[in-house]
Amino acid sequence: MKHQDNCIFCNIVQGLAPCYKVFEDELTLVFLDVFPASKGHLLIIPKEHFRDIFSANPAVLARIAQNSAMIANVIQSVINPDGLGVHQLNRKAAGQTVFHYHVHMIPQTLGHNVGLHSKSAGDPDQLRDLAERLCFAVKETLAE
Repeated sequence: MKHQDNCIFCNIVQGLAPCYKVFEDELTLVFLDVFPASKGHLLIIPKEHFRDIFSANPAVLARIAQNSAMIANVIQSVINPDGLGVHQLNRKAAGQTVFHYHVHMIPQTLGHNVGLHSKSAGDPDQLRDLAERLCFAVKETLAE
């Protein structure tokens, strides 16, 4: 599996950097964004390094799409947002800041506009607790 040494997401996949993991399979990893735009802001990434959609493996993209649907339902059951933003940016001109393909899943509340990234890190205890709740909900969903 292809990785890049200077990529934070590759380091997370390899266990060299921490994350608040919610779900993983052989191709993907889902974890909480540590700079959340809203409570429950998750990232879905491929375990293999692809810079953007232009270099991504179509089978991996399909798995990310499948997992996005499952994770959306988990977010709905645990957080119960009014809506859910699903965002994917490619290249600097489009706003991509981490150059490892990833999808943002951002719970939305009516009347509260959020961006894609926060300027401050989330509280580690709250992130850990939420990751545990989401992880439990994923396991229940997959068991059905």
